Amino acid sequence: MRRRRFLAGAIGTASGFALGPAVARADVPAPRAEGWQAVPAPGSTPAAQLRRIAAAGPQLAWAVGEEGRAGPSQGRGLAMLWNGGAWTKTDLSHLSHTRLTDVAGVCAASAWSVAQPVGTGSPLLRWDGTTWREATFPGVGESDVRLTAVAVGPDRQVWICGSRGGGVRLLHGDGGEWQWLDPLPVESASLYRVVLRSSGEVWVSGDQSNGGGWSGLVARWDGSWTVLPPIAGLRLGVADLHAAGPDDVWAVGTEAGIGGPPGRPGSPALSHWDGTSWTREEVGFTVGSLSGIAGDAQGRAVWITGWNYRDQSRSTYLHRDGDAWTVVRGPAGGTAPAPYLNDVTSVPGITSFWSVGMTSPTPAPPTEAYTERLE
Repeated sequence: MRRRRFLAGAIGTASGFALGPAVARADVPAPRAEGWQAVPAPGSTPAAQLRRIAAAGPQLAWAVGEEGRAGPSQGRGLAMLWNGGAWTKTDLSHLSHTRLTDVAGVCAASAWSVAQPVGTGSPLLRWDGTTWREATFPGVGESDVRLTAVAVGPDRQVWICGSRGGGVRLLHGDGGEWQWLDPLPVESASLYRVVLRSSGEVWVSGDQSNGGGWSGLVARWDGSWTVLPPIAGLRLGVADLHAAGPDDVWAVGTEAGIGGPPGRPGSPALSHWDGTSWTREEVGFTVGSLSGIAGDAQGRAVWITGWNYRDQSRSTYLHRDGDAWTVVRGPAGGTAPAPYLNDVTSVPGITSFWSVGMTSPTPAPPTEAYTERLE
């Protein structure tokens, strides 16, 4: 069985053909605004989108995705750099990758990105303060190697999730020495995100086969693997997670459900692990997706990016207020009449956040890269 790969932006494609035009629902009270503002991200060639973002501080952030998608073309990689005042597009003309899927960094001279394969094997890219270059690692160029996500800690240790030798696993290193760690003890799994709680505690998320579809997957590495019970659902994938502690883990994603035409939107899935079991939480809308989650300076999960199919007039977030999650909307009007968000991250050192995505839910022209910021 070929399982669906959970890729941000894919759910919105062709969704209007499945359920009809998306409109604002008059029977639902308007959510409160929270101060998110659109920030121009110029220079991308439609169709374009930003998939992931990482921030090292108020004056430095990276965002990656793809541009130039049209018809059957998968386009080319897109990477942007924030200098404290504006986004600029970084040169990738010396590379040939069709999509950058994740990015992480902690200082101006060192960031990391992973990309879709071109030819054989997935590439690993390193930012040296001026440009992106391919980096070597054990298994580079091998046809069964796939790198899907990357994280970097304050100690500059790099953690990459992916697959090699038929199993999903972590690649760990410092840019010089690399080591593939033991495979995750789960059959037929895919990983989409890796996050760090501390230098020795690494969390991953994705999905795993359940015989008739797939369930949400969350696991922890602290020298050995601990796999949490699957998150039950009808074809559910976990796009991102936030671990405040072993007994306080939030997982976000989309439940594709059963039936419907190609491109049918799924349902947003928000789950909480309390150390014993998973609990599905109310989201505030029923058709759409959840794509990213970020914590505050105290390590508490506070913001989630989403997409509400029934009302696409603004970007959609969930904000944690006390113990409850509340729907919050982004800015109205502007260059993105129906924005789709893929990721959210906090900015170290200040109480600010970034989100990234695209100006419409369909990755086809004239869609462009899009960012928002909360000061």
